[in-house]
Amino acid sequence: MTTACARAAAVFGCLALVALGLSACESTTAARPAKPSAATSAENMGGMPALISAAKREGTLTAIALPRDWANYGALISGFEKKYGIKVTVVNPLSHSEDEIDALRKRGNRPTAPDVVDVGDTFARNAAAQHLLAPYKVAAYDSIPRNQKDAKARWYNNYGGYISIGCNADRIKHCPATFADPLKPGYQGKVALAGDPTRSATAFAGVYAAALANNGSFGNVQPGLDYFAELAKTGHFNPVHSNSATVENGRTPISVNWDYINLHYADRLRGKGVNWQVAIPFDGTFAQYFAQAVNKHAPHPAAARLWEEYLFSPEGQNLRLRDYARPVLMDAMRRNGTLDKAAAARLPTVEGTPRFPTDAQLEKARETVDQGWAAAVSGQNG
Repeated sequence: MTTACARAAAVFGCLALVALGLSACESTTAARPAKPSAATSAENMGGMPALISAAKREGTLTAIALPRDWANYGALISGFEKKYGIKVTVVNPLSHSEDEIDALRKRGNRPTAPDVVDVGDTFARNAAAQHLLAPYKVAAYDSIPRNQKDAKARWYNNYGGYISIGCNADRIKHCPATFADPLKPGYQGKVALAGDPTRSATAFAGVYAAALANNGSFGNVQPGLDYFAELAKTGHFNPVHSNSATVENGRTPISVNWDYINLHYADRLRGKGVNWQVAIPFDGTFAQYFAQAVNKHAPHPAAARLWEEYLFSPEGQNLRLRDYARPVLMDAMRRNGTLDKAAAARLPTVEGTPRFPTDAQLEKARETVDQGWAAAVSGQNG
C-alpha cells in the first residue's frame, strides 16, 4: 500500500474509498519493479524489456575464467554482444573455480569484481554457503531438473559432460581407453589433469572418476587419490596443468578432461595435423554439470541477470550443444521442439543413465581431496 493510500485508509479505510467510487488503493497496491541489484527474476524487474533496457544502460559485463574454447564460450560471448550491444570482458580466462570464488570474496563490490561466475557445482554450493551469490530465477528455472539447481535460485547448472581421456595418437603408441591403461608401462610423464583438484572442478572430477574406476564410490573418493599417487610413484603423472596450448604443443600428450573439451580439441587440432583421440572410460564413468551464478554485489547487476537469461535460452543452450557440451535443458528442449537435433546427434554415446553424488557425498569428497592431494602426488602437482 502506498503512503497516500495508507493515509486515506487511516481516516476512512479503503472500503470507504471504494464506496465513494475512488480506486486509489486498488491501483497502487502493485509492487514497484525491483532495482536490478535486488531483482529475483526478470518479471520482478518489470519484464524482459525492462531488464534488457537496464542491461544496455550498464553496457558491460565482467566475467572470469571463461576461455573462448571452453563449452563454446567464444560463440556465446560474441552472440550476447551482438544481440544486446553489451561488451563482455573476461578476466583471468584460464583460472579455475576456486579462483572465481576467491574473486567474489576478495573483491566484494569493487568495480573490478566479476558480475557472474561459472563454477563446478561443488564450488557453487560453497559460494552459496558463504552468502556470495544473488538469488535470481531465470525464465527457464522451473524446467531445470531439481537436482541441478539450488532451491533458493542462488545457482543452477547450465551444461555438463563426462570425464574423458584425450590422447595425442601421434605421440602415444597406445592411447588409453580406460583408467587402468595408464598404469601400464609406456606412459612415463604423459598423464595430466586440467588443474589442481583442490582448486579446479575439472581436475576434481578426474580424481572422482578415477576413484569409481578403482573400486571407489560416490561416498569414497580415496581410491582416486591412491590412483594418482601410483601414477606419480611410477613417474606416469605429468604435473603440467593441461589446456589448449599444452595439448597443441605436446606438453600434455594425455589429458583427463571433460568430453566436450577433448572433443573440441580433436576438431580444432585435426586441421593442424594432430590426431587427438577421445575415449570415455567405461571403468570410471563420471558426469557432472557446471553452475552459473550472479555475484551478490555484481557491479553490473542487470547485465549479469541478462547474461544468465541468455545462457538458459534455446539459443544459448544450443550453442553449448554445438561444441559437445550437454545443455541442462536438453530434455525439456527435446520435448518442446527447440533442440538442435543435428548437434545432439554428434554427441558420443554413453551407456546408462548418469548418476550424481549427493551434497553430503560431494562435501566429503571435497574434504578428502583437499586434505590428501598434495601428499598423494608428493608435491609433483606444480
